[in-house]
Amino acid sequence: MITVQAAGPETALITVSGRVMLGPESQRIESEVNSLLESGARKIIFDLSGVTHIDSTGIGRFIAALNAVMRAGGKLAIAGAAGQVREGFRLTRLDTVFAFYDTAEAAQAAL
Repeated sequence: MITVQAAGPETALITVSGRVMLGPESQRIESEVNSLLESGARKIIFDLSGVTHIDSTGIGRFIAALNAVMRAGGKLAIAGAAGQVREGFRLTRLDTVFAFYDTAEAAQAAL
C-alpha cells in the first residue's frame, strides 16, 4: 500500500507498507514520484517502516525514483528501513547511494 501526503513546502512523504516486489503496486512508486515532481515537489521522503519484504524489482523502483528526483534537481531520502529491507539495500551497496534515516521526521529535518 502506498499513501502520499505533503510534508512541507516542496516536500512530500510517501509511505509504503507491505511487500515491495514485482507487480503493479510497486509500479506506483515511480508514477507517484513523477506526479509529485510535475506538481513542484523537490524533496521526496519514503517512509519504509511498514515494508516487510523487498526484492530486486522493488529496489529498482527506488533507483528509478532517485534518478527522476536527481534529474529534477531534488533530493530523496529513505526513512524507517529496517531488517530485510535495509539489508537488501546494503547487499546491493545502495546504502551508500541513498540517504537513510531512522524516522521520516529526521529525514525531513535533514533535507
